[in-house]
Amino acid sequence: MKNPPHGTAERWALDYIQGCDLERKLAPGRPPIRFEENAPPRRVARPGRPPCLELRPKVPRSLRPGALKSPEQRRRLLHTFLHHEMQAAELFCWAFLAFPEAPKRFRLGLLAICLEECAHMRLYEAELRARGGWVGEFPVRDWFWQRIPSCGTALSFVALMGLGLEGANLDHSSRFAKIFRDFGDEAGAKVQERVGRDEIRHVRFAAKWFQAFGPSLDFETWAKQLPPPLTPQILQGRPLNRSARGAAGLSQEFLDALESYD
Repeated sequence: MKNPPHGTAERWALDYIQGCDLERKLAPGRPPIRFEENAPPRRVARPGRPPCLELRPKVPRSLRPGALKSPEQRRRLLHTFLHHEMQAAELFCWAFLAFPEAPKRFRLGLLAICLEECAHMRLYEAELRARGGWVGEFPVRDWFWQRIPSCGTALSFVALMGLGLEGANLDHSSRFAKIFRDFGDEAGAKVQERVGRDEIRHVRFAAKWFQAFGPSLDFETWAKQLPPPLTPQILQGRPLNRSARGAAGLSQEFLDALESYD
């Protein structure tokens, strides 16, 4: 398929996904305000990766809280989170290209969130450098990229990316902030809290557009939009951050169903 014209937001999004320069992944600059006329749906198969990143089909599972007593293991966790943010930034651009028929306000919102994910990457990169680490110190896995492109509609995308993965990050960020702080790592705790505050806005964006694209925002409707084999079980942390999820627009009934899902 023909690439979007230069000077369009579509070309900016495509170049961001496919780019291999780490500095541009971290700070891509603002996208053009011009949209491509009659843009066709484009489903990018895979992202470009900076040469410093070693991709593996599998990486070690999430660390047990006690392991984070080690400064090296906290660096590894921060590195993992940076890579999550990189994938998220790319995948918001992926949705921008995949669903050109979606309302312009929705598509502009996707690009705005992409830029916030880049800001999160820079926070994590700065933390790594402050600790003597670097991007590429640990291998990574493109787990999000193995899941999100199976979303066939904008409704499915906001269900999985926004309400699912970013919703779960509300739980994870608060839990890891406490763990970092328990080990005397205040800087790491504050980064987690900053990212968690921003993610409330991202989940609220997803909740708004889920309601705009679908019949209602209830637990069963949401769960049916998740592409197999994903289920609500993997899209939550323990404990559930009910206050943050509620601030993002999820009802108590939704949260009760999510918390009791087995």
